[in-house]
Amino acid sequence: MQINLTGHHIDITDSLKAYVDTKFEKLERHFDHISNVHVVLNVEKINQKAEATLHLKGEVVHANAEHTDMYAAIDGLIDKLDRQVIKHKEKSKRH
Repeated sequence: MQINLTGHHIDITDSLKAYVDTKFEKLERHFDHISNVHVVLNVEKINQKAEATLHLKGEVVHANAEHTDMYAAIDGLIDKLDRQVIKHKEKSKRH
């Protein structure tokens, strides 16, 4: 899985990059067919936004989360993506 990390109005530190990498490993444990991930971290005044686009086998999944703390925004993003990936996995099993 290739992770592209981009920051708008924020510097991507090593600790932030490591945090994103460890969180996306959780998704990879649930579903192996994730080929590419594009993550955008954005700061707007007090709100911190995290957006991600996953390229799965046969589908593209997008989610975003917003919080006052960047790490909490990333956690919310991972939770949303986890639910969507599990739903996609269940759908593909039924076919």
